[in-house]
Amino acid sequence: MSVDGCLDAPGPERLVLSGNADLDRVDAERSEADAIMVGAGTIRRDNPRLVIRSAGRRASRVGRGLPENPARVTLTASGDLDPSARFFDATGGAGPVVYCAAPQAPKLQNMLNDSAPVIAVPPPVELGAILADLSRRGVHRLLVEGGARLGREFLANGLVDELALTVAPFFVGAAAAPRFAGPGVYPHDPARPMHLAEVRQLDDVVLLRYLLGGDGPAARTGNRARPSAGRDAVASENRGAATGPGTGAEVTAADQAWLAQAIELSRRCPPSPSAFCVGAVVVAADGAVMATGYSRETGPSVHAEEAALAKIGPADPRLAGATLYSSLEPCRVRASQPTPCAELIIAAGLRRVVIAWLEPPVFAPGGGAALLREAGITVVEVPGLAAEARAVNAAVLGERGPAS
Repeated sequence: MSVDGCLDAPGPERLVLSGNADLDRVDAERSEADAIMVGAGTIRRDNPRLVIRSAGRRASRVGRGLPENPARVTLTASGDLDPSARFFDATGGAGPVVYCAAPQAPKLQNMLNDSAPVIAVPPPVELGAILADLSRRGVHRLLVEGGARLGREFLANGLVDELALTVAPFFVGAAAAPRFAGPGVYPHDPARPMHLAEVRQLDDVVLLRYLLGGDGPAARTGNRARPSAGRDAVASENRGAATGPGTGAEVTAADQAWLAQAIELSRRCPPSPSAFCVGAVVVAADGAVMATGYSRETGPSVHAEEAALAKIGPADPRLAGATLYSSLEPCRVRASQPTPCAELIIAAGLRRVVIAWLEPPVFAPGGGAALLREAGITVVEVPGLAAEARAVNAAVLGERGPAS
């Protein structure tokens, strides 16, 4: 968006808000998604293709047993879609899917012929029902790329787990311009703010990445989506409200939510044939995110826990009460650096670590959890999330990843 919150400018010309670095970031996000969703208005105005531009990223998906491009998803109440739109092009991927209000669905299906299935939904078109159907179709990570109305509905209905917002260094200043997150009642009001997880400069724009957790109605009903909205989104089952971490060996709903975020971070790792993909989140006792990290984030041999801890000052008084969430057991032995992650955690003064998956003896023997416990640190394993963390590493393990 622009500095004054506009997603576009009035008139027929599309407003360019991102530079090359941010477009490449979006491309990387697309490469980790099972599906990309836009509103019908975005198709009519922008005519997007919604494909992965990088040949290397497409090849990486194929190597993981995934379609070359994610599925493309849209929803329409009016059925007003042009069959010649690039959204319906053959791309070598999972193909387009259209959700349409039931009265208009038969006519739209006749117009589209075999270019896309049209799924009829009772009006009004409800996001919850659509997310449930996408889940049944194998979509576990949904990237929502707008527009203004769709983003507002996801956010206001509490369906967002991650918000990636880029701000361009200029004003639009037009009253008629569409704006991000228009008037509405949002779960994350001043009493329940989002957690700022990352700030990054990308050429002349700035990325603000927020973790929202499970405070909305979807978390209470169990029909949970986890999108990065404003531009991207993630869908999955409810894992509980992302409040502060637990204080002992019990597994709380917050533990499950933060560990799920660590697993999502592991999907950002540059691929490597000789190292696991791991994500880590350090959360203070009050529920504030202190730092995040993922494998090879800042260098080819950097581990996730190492990347996260490097972003925190060693004298930060919150460390003693914080919890580190890691998708994989912190290493006890490593060849790439002199200090294993378990020792870095001990030196940082953390007293609690939550993991999804014990390190298999593929590249090094495990044992990090045992070393942490010997140092008096509480280690909590959440085996219910181990399969998801392992699936991210299917290629390294010689396993086939989950179908999308």
